[in-house]
Amino acid sequence: MAALPLRSVSIPTTRRRAFTLVLPATFTPICVQAHVLSATERSAPAVLRWTFEPWVVALLVVSLGLYAVGYRHLCARSKRSRGIRARHLAAFVLGWLTLVAALDSPLDALSAALFSAHMVQHELMMIVAAPLLVLGRPLAVWLWAFSPTARHAIAAAVRTQPLRGLWQMLRLPVVAWLLHATALWAWHMPQLFEAALASPGIHTFQHASFLLSALLFWWVVFGEGARRDQSGYAMLSLFTTMVHTGALGALLTLAPGLWYPAYIEPTSALGLDPLQDQQLGGLVMWVPGGLAYLVAALATGARWLMHRAPVTLMPDALAARQDGTS
Repeated sequence: MAALPLRSVSIPTTRRRAFTLVLPATFTPICVQAHVLSATERSAPAVLRWTFEPWVVALLVVSLGLYAVGYRHLCARSKRSRGIRARHLAAFVLGWLTLVAALDSPLDALSAALFSAHMVQHELMMIVAAPLLVLGRPLAVWLWAFSPTARHAIAAAVRTQPLRGLWQMLRLPVVAWLLHATALWAWHMPQLFEAALASPGIHTFQHASFLLSALLFWWVVFGEGARRDQSGYAMLSLFTTMVHTGALGALLTLAPGLWYPAYIEPTSALGLDPLQDQQLGGLVMWVPGGLAYLVAALATGARWLMHRAPVTLMPDALAARQDGTS
């Protein structure tokens, strides 16, 4: 009776030894695979989330609120030109919504993983939101959101010689063109672009330079200061901008290698080829971006032709016309 427990104990001991040898061989690949998956999940960004940067949301809310208050004051002050004001309001709201889509929607999160999404974000800011905001005439409307005393104080401050001289210089077509072109080419240099991807502060400065230079560029073309005698300069600015942005887009599309290695890991985590993603981003700048500048140039030319001074008839031609109608 004493031997039975000895034999019954020897069998589990043998099994434990077998399990000791088999279990590591069985579960080691599973553990390694789980480790790889967790690393991949950590590198993959959350591409379907809304991003709400507090300062971006605050600026967007304040700009829309000031425009709404100013628009209401202007409508209460005069009932004339309601159709024009309504068009300005529609343009501003569309531009504002475009900024929200570019800066706070899932597109902003996706731009951290895909270069092509980053290019869509930049193009939305520069060739969609910026001209629409300029057409909304926001400066004058914002001014009417303040009390009469504050309006006079702001107007007096703006009319000071340093600010007035700076504004006169910035609104020159060649200056606005150079600032916009410099922002585009400088920030797409690999060193600066990679620095913007690595630092939130530099990234913010990049987006601010894109938006502000685009607003100044489109202000010269479509803004209140755009005069008919400058339509030729505006068309030249638009056509040359279409050429040099198209050249930058072509370089990105046809480049044999990657310009921005920081996109290799997040783009690959989404199952996409980083070089093809760069080519797609270049095409976004090359084709839709160039088309936007072309359409704007044609619209500027049409405005120039429609506002030309009427041709005065010579006395003989006028007399012949009157004889023909009598």
